[in-house]
Amino acid sequence: MKNLVSKMDMPLLILTIVYSILGLVMILSASSVSAVLRYGVSSSYFFIRQSMFVIVSLMIGFTFVLRLPTSKYKYVTPILVIGMIAALAGLFIYGKITNGAQSWYRIGFFNLQPAEFAKSVIIIYMAVFYSKSLKKKKTLYYNLIPVAVAILFFVLIAMQPDLGGAIILAGISFFLFNIVPIDREGKTKLIKVVGVGAILIGVLLLNSGTELLNAMQMSRLEFKNPCNRYSENTGYQVCNGFIAIHNGGLLGMGLGNSTQKYLYLPEAHTDFIFPILVEELGLLVGGLVIIGYGVILYRILKIAKMADNPRGSILAYGTFLLILFHLLVNFMGILALIPLTGVPVPFLSYGGSYTINILLMTFVVQRVAIETKTNQAKREIAKISNK
Repeated sequence: MKNLVSKMDMPLLILTIVYSILGLVMILSASSVSAVLRYGVSSSYFFIRQSMFVIVSLMIGFTFVLRLPTSKYKYVTPILVIGMIAALAGLFIYGKITNGAQSWYRIGFFNLQPAEFAKSVIIIYMAVFYSKSLKKKKTLYYNLIPVAVAILFFVLIAMQPDLGGAIILAGISFFLFNIVPIDREGKTKLIKVVGVGAILIGVLLLNSGTELLNAMQMSRLEFKNPCNRYSENTGYQVCNGFIAIHNGGLLGMGLGNSTQKYLYLPEAHTDFIFPILVEELGLLVGGLVIIGYGVILYRILKIAKMADNPRGSILAYGTFLLILFHLLVNFMGILALIPLTGVPVPFLSYGGSYTINILLMTFVVQRVAIETKTNQAKREIAKISNK
């Protein structure tokens, strides 16, 4: 294990741990009031649960993900894809409805959200698939298979309906496909085929009687000037987010001293964790947090570029896109630049499925870094031996 840890990307590891700890601190503060007044549980209820999610994720990451070579992913990928299709489809029968979306399975104390893991499954599948395809120079339509799987995931997630999750999955799949070094002419043809397919699927869904957007989600399309719509749900939440950021000023009101967490922000410990952070710790700390995210993304991007095989590169690029899209969608939503979609902030927001998923994918990136350094060391040893 010491040998593996020594080959990890240390800035990424340190920031991952620091942000996970910061997330726990902010969840304890942001949820303390709503836990008692809204949910009727202990003030530390969400903090304890999130701590368990983080600890379990770190244990799995260090003991299993770091040790498993990415070359072995090909053996589990078919199971992951088939299992994810079954899990997403099963939601329509067994899923728990929350906020108008049938997106969760209730498993004891844990609510499993398959859509979060679907994003990672498609990243792993595309990495394994194209690493083989590029070696064997497969045909144009053969290379369309992962895109078709991504479209199926998209449709199943959108029908829950979870449009935010579906859009992020589509964005990850689209950009990963464009990163894969397939010939330009073939890629253009594939994009046209996918575009036509997406239109046809959209028409079929619109005529199927499926309510892709429920009343709550339709209201989110009206996102501009939130404080002029204070009596509406989305206007109320985003405007109170503005108030939280304004209250914080440069240095903040002090940890635990937020006023907006007193039920003004119903999702203070999930979607709106960042406004609470700014309110309590100030814009200065908020700015540093954003800079830290930039460093995290830079380190992952660097690992992706340095990877010595397409599989590792796609895994790292996919994780980069996963974190980037969540940051963009959340921050732009709370600033009323796009509709609010209920997307969590990486490492900071409360949520079991997302926390486990994002931390494990970070360890996957670390595994890519380990393999790259190991292979580089082997090549250097080989050069010395041949002299």
